Amino acid sequence: MSKPNISSRAIWRGLGLVGLIVATAPYATAGECPAGKMKPNVREMVDHKAVGVTDVTLGSINLEKQPAKIKGRELRFRKLTIEPGGIVPWHSHDDRPALIFIQQGEIVEYASNCSEPIMHKAGEIRPEVAGTSHWWKNLGKETVILYVGDVRKDPHDHNM
Repeated sequence: MSKPNISSRAIWRGLGLVGLIVATAPYATAGECPAGKMKPNVREMVDHKAVGVTDVTLGSINLEKQPAKIKGRELRFRKLTIEPGGIVPWHSHDDRPALIFIQQGEIVEYASNCSEPIMHKAGEIRPEVAGTSHWWKNLGKETVILYVGDVRKDPHDHNM
């Protein structure tokens, strides 16, 4: 049996960390759009630039070379650090599903399909799937740390 490469080892360590944190966290799922506030395209795209955000890829796996054989896709695991006042700019998940784990702090999401801002707190997981376009802002005084697992099609896609 061959040794896993460093990238896949880092992925598994990171996923193990997320699993441990999720298993012991007081919250099971992320904040959701309030009842009656979910509507398609209720929020228009905004052109905010990234502010106070550090995005570090911790590891990745070429899914075409795995048993699933998903051609042209990569499983990527990242750490995002968002300083107070920081902004994760508008982006879409129509072609890039993701799971976001809020490890530290509180952050507000402005989603295209929810007329109200959505608060996310430490310990929550936010699924991001087709139909989700949004941007995030740290309105608090504490640095926010997110761990992100996504399935990326274009390796040159640097969307947060």
